[in-house]
Amino acid sequence: MRLSTVILPIHRWSEGQQTWRRAEDLGFHAAYTYDHLSWRYPFRDGPWFGALPTLTAAAGVTRRLRLGTLVTSPNFRHPVTLAKELISLDDISGGRVTLGIGAGGTGFDATALGQEPWTPRERADRLGEFVPLLDRLLTEAEVSHEGAYYSAHEARNIPGCLQRPRLPFAVAATGPRGLRLAARHGQAWVTTGDPKLYESGTPEQSVEALRRQAAGLDAACAEVGRDPRELDRILLTGFTPDRARPLDSVGAFVDFAGRHRELGFTEIVVHWPIPDSDFAADQDVFEKIAVEAAAQLG
Repeated sequence: MRLSTVILPIHRWSEGQQTWRRAEDLGFHAAYTYDHLSWRYPFRDGPWFGALPTLTAAAGVTRRLRLGTLVTSPNFRHPVTLAKELISLDDISGGRVTLGIGAGGTGFDATALGQEPWTPRERADRLGEFVPLLDRLLTEAEVSHEGAYYSAHEARNIPGCLQRPRLPFAVAATGPRGLRLAARHGQAWVTTGDPKLYESGTPEQSVEALRRQAAGLDAACAEVGRDPRELDRILLTGFTPDRARPLDSVGAFVDFAGRHRELGFTEIVVHWPIPDSDFAADQDVFEKIAVEAAAQLG
């Protein structure tokens, strides 16, 4: 099992770069950031920097750490321009980029460009067109496409990604349509658990919900003729009923991670501590977990 972290883009680079360097020094497998124009409160009214420039800067101050988004969505992205930026980032980083991608939500990104918020069905429809087109844009030298939502006209992406045939996709999904998309195009699947359990559910209920989601991924892989063992399974923590409690101690984290490894998860992602937020945690304990828990989990 691999251990990774999410670093929110809330600090000017003169300060923030130290966190990305520290993540590599601590041995994290990957460091991700959220791809939003702004995020929920209390971050809504504070500093928030762009994901892809942040990851590009992080590539310049790290050497081994994988870098990525959790997650990018169609809310304000277009596959043609995103593909060009991803190919550039993959090259700058020496092939260390993973694209986390999902349908997005109804938060501030959903209306930042002046549009009405899309319905859940439209978000799923858009993602269903976005991902296959992005797949083509990252693997073919020239792409033309006329779809219901996106168009590309002789879009050229030469020389393509350093990672072949393209950089990996980690597809965030919980429902049947999204899981089929992950099965067809993903190198990994991402979940945060069942959001309905966050406020009043129990850790035990969360584990059962994740078990059902994992079974859904297995079924989606069978439907498209893919071996489910080919996909990594990523749990982004902080949104289950456990909340931040797994970061209370090394023992608490090892117990939490062990329960989820039994469900087939291959990567656990924890938030870098942010004081006075839902992601508050003792920094010394957090760093101890990064070093000691990862070794215990193998």
